Amino acid sequence: MPNNDKPVNGQENRSFLGLFDQTPPPPDFELDGKHGTRRLARLRTAWKESWQEGGFLYQRWEEVFQARHASWYEVANWIKAAALVGGLSLIVILVDAAGDIVAAALKGLSATATGASDGSGLWGTVDHPVRLFLADQAAHLAVDPAALYAFWQLTGLLGLVGGFFGNAGARIAWVMFGIGSLTMIWSAAPAGGRAAATGLAALMWALASIFALRGLTLRPIVHNHPPQYQFNPALHLHATIPAPTSAGDDLGPDNIHPLQR
Repeated sequence: MPNNDKPVNGQENRSFLGLFDQTPPPPDFELDGKHGTRRLARLRTAWKESWQEGGFLYQRWEEVFQARHASWYEVANWIKAAALVGGLSLIVILVDAAGDIVAAALKGLSATATGASDGSGLWGTVDHPVRLFLADQAAHLAVDPAALYAFWQLTGLLGLVGGFFGNAGARIAWVMFGIGSLTMIWSAAPAGGRAAATGLAALMWALASIFALRGLTLRPIVHNHPPQYQFNPALHLHATIPAPTSAGDDLGPDNIHPLQR
């Protein structure tokens, strides 16, 4: 008879299939006017007995109930296997979904980087000088202008998201991204509107910094912690107390003095 490796309550762990095989075949019976088969009757009997105390399904349910308060080493092996299979399946699904998201993001950045911009609108006033500056610099470098522009966008995105969650490195990257963007806009913007384009970019960067630098304060943080070891000065005097004399020594002949009149 198949057994499990961990019996519950000291009872033998019987398999559901073994219980089905050992269930005696009941007599034929009538079910809704139709003649029932012996196999269906045996299956119902095995199902009911497996939920009784000591049955296969009863013990599985007890193992699931006890797993909430047990350690990993005390949990039944079939629960461990199910948890591992479910965890691996979830990881595969998450990795696949993350791959699709990253691929879509890179595709969008590439499409934006290769698209044309005439500098119209508020965003075009800020974005067009950056494109011109990167294209002019890429002519002297072994890199494509679209790759430089996509890296510039990705840096700003990571700095904004990471800074929102309080990452110090992401906030440093966000500050450097803003300073670099203002420098590129000042260098590549038309001379007549250079100040306006740079000022508009500074305002946009300041508004976005509300989220990127959320919770950042310039006030010094003072932590008042009680001292771990407290010194209590005290003066200790060591004095020697003479041992008391016994009563017999006080009444000896040497201690008897004549009565003075």
